[in-house]
Amino acid sequence: MDEPAISVWRPLEHSVFRALWIASLVSSIGTWMQNVGGVWLMSSFSASPFLVALMQTATSLPVFLVGLPAGALADIVDRRRLLLLTQGLMLLAAGLLSAATIAGVIGATGLLALTFVLGLGSALNMPTWQAVMPDLVPRHDLPAAVTLNGVTVNVGRAAGPALGGAIVAASGPGAVFLLNALSFIGVLVVVYRWRPPTNASVLPAERVMSAIRTGVRYVWHARELRTVLVRAGVFIGAGSALWALLPVLIRHELGLGAAGFGVLLGCIGLGAISGATLLPRLRHLYSLDRALVGATVLFALVTGALAWLTNVVALAALLVVGGVAWITLMASFGTAAQNTAPGWVRARALGAYLLVFQGGLALGSVFWGALAEKAGTRTALIVAAAALLGGLTATARWPMARNGGLDLVASQLWPAPQVEIEPRPDAGPVLVTIDYRIDPGKGQDFATALHALGRLRRRDGAISWGVYHDVADPARYVETFVVESWIEHLRQHQRGTNADRVIEDAARAFHVGADPPRTAHLIYARPKP
Repeated sequence: MDEPAISVWRPLEHSVFRALWIASLVSSIGTWMQNVGGVWLMSSFSASPFLVALMQTATSLPVFLVGLPAGALADIVDRRRLLLLTQGLMLLAAGLLSAATIAGVIGATGLLALTFVLGLGSALNMPTWQAVMPDLVPRHDLPAAVTLNGVTVNVGRAAGPALGGAIVAASGPGAVFLLNALSFIGVLVVVYRWRPPTNASVLPAERVMSAIRTGVRYVWHARELRTVLVRAGVFIGAGSALWALLPVLIRHELGLGAAGFGVLLGCIGLGAISGATLLPRLRHLYSLDRALVGATVLFALVTGALAWLTNVVALAALLVVGGVAWITLMASFGTAAQNTAPGWVRARALGAYLLVFQGGLALGSVFWGALAEKAGTRTALIVAAAALLGGLTATARWPMARNGGLDLVASQLWPAPQVEIEPRPDAGPVLVTIDYRIDPGKGQDFATALHALGRLRRRDGAISWGVYHDVADPARYVETFVVESWIEHLRQHQRGTNADRVIEDAARAFHVGADPPRTAHLIYARPKP
């Protein structure tokens, strides 16, 4: 019998998660107030859909630019200090934007530039923020914690736009920007007081460029994570149209003011909050793929219907439904990304996910804004709805892993290398060879199992891998792989998981020798200068 669905609110029982979640919620409300004020201010500078859509690009493009470096930093430096730095950067940018707007010296270029800096702070912050979640709650509460993380965004989306619209109407965008700046102070206080557990390692920390290369290698060879990235990218490329064009539709097609804009954006957030309470039940009843397909169809119908509706009440109801679909997609993709990466590379994997997602928002907003400029806002929305439905063809080629994810608990797969002389940490490249004795009749089955293991070797650090059959000895197979340095190979020893152990044990089960497979480590011999 299936286990009962876990309440989406249960992670709040953990005090540290609760404090950080509340601080994040306050900041999210401030951020969405900022978004309303910024878009509204830009639409007062120009009626161009393209220029208004660039506000979404200025917010999302930084993730596209620094997503992987941000993830690498979060994996190799103190995450608490990095959070303090990024929150401080956003406080500074929001304060400058507020002061310039209140003083009346802000223009379209300055608004885009400071919005970009805020987006840069958020881009550096997001992989770190998401990577610390598994340290705050038990693994069985992680899907609910990821959903609650989305709830902060969508509570902000529900309350922030309505508050922001009312404040813009009463006091102007400068007041909204000031309140957003103040909202970062609460997060800074909570993060400063938080004392996360330290994970001591006998190995020195990776360097940033090496960590980025390792992260890219992991993403390329981790099939489960690559599937999440493809599916999320296909969705958001078309789904970005709603966010890019909704401000233009509301102000210039429907003729509503700032308060009406805030209320309609709040309807999306209200739907997202309602959808979050339903998610545990949906996960219990349906597979991940079925939930994603259903939510995508719903979001496509909402996007297409926006092109036809002119009644504000009907539009508000429709956006509530869109919010339900949105939180289902966001929480499902986010949980899947969390469940595909072990702790040593988690922030880099999440950085890649955010790069794809926010990059899709940024580039998609430019595309849909340009299309709306040429063909009209309503035509662009209809095309986007069709693209969302067409993107579902990716489901067959890239099926998502079933709920529950991989067992990513660390597992020491290999014993420490036996050496007569201790190599320098930067010595290399390192050639590792493993000799197997295999029943010749089972050679093909062994090769299949070993190639599955080879994908893990590449994913965790090998720059090349191969397996060779000895023509003079039919029972002898030699696996080889190359790692760029001795220290990187030692890190390989620490990167295995329980899920990896299952694959390695399946390959080693074919070995028939009395002794275990023989492993040798060879370091590239350089000539004397």
